[in-house]
Amino acid sequence: MIKKLENRKWKVLESQRLLNKGVWMNLRQEKVQLPSGAIVPEWFVLEFPNWVNVIAITKEGNFVMEDQYRHALGQTNYELVAGVIDPGETPFEAAKRELEEETGYGGGKWELFMTLSPNPTNHTNLSYTFLATDVEKVCEQHQEATEDIHVDLFTREEVKQLLEEGEIIQALHAAPLWKYFAEKK
Repeated sequence: MIKKLENRKWKVLESQRLLNKGVWMNLRQEKVQLPSGAIVPEWFVLEFPNWVNVIAITKEGNFVMEDQYRHALGQTNYELVAGVIDPGETPFEAAKRELEEETGYGGGKWELFMTLSPNPTNHTNLSYTFLATDVEKVCEQHQEATEDIHVDLFTREEVKQLLEEGEIIQALHAAPLWKYFAEKK
């Protein structure tokens, strides 16, 4: 049996906000003391809102994927539907909203599939992945001005091939897809 972990929380000795961008991103620098007594004079923490992802599968068995340009990497990639949980929204509400806004798909059966931390070393947020099956086209896309999302429908075999060939590089999208293929044989 796997033992329950003891939470060995660090003590915050000093904390200073370096960047305050409201909902989207904040940065703070902290001086922390570890349980061993060691002091780390500069630890940086990125505060982000929680995120959602959706593995959406149509009634016909096709995966609803997106391709969009990602400026930080300078390339266009295949991804799951994803977005930010707005203030006052539940993860489920955000996931349904994002699927409809970005792809025009909706309906179906929904379940929370997994929850991940983008990077527990220095990120404060979580990413909730939902599995939505039997979705169908319910409207046209209604993207934000900063979005240029193309919708792609792929078979199960094609999505697995994209993963195997490294064509889905967003870790928070690849991990739930790999879990899906491991569990839903």
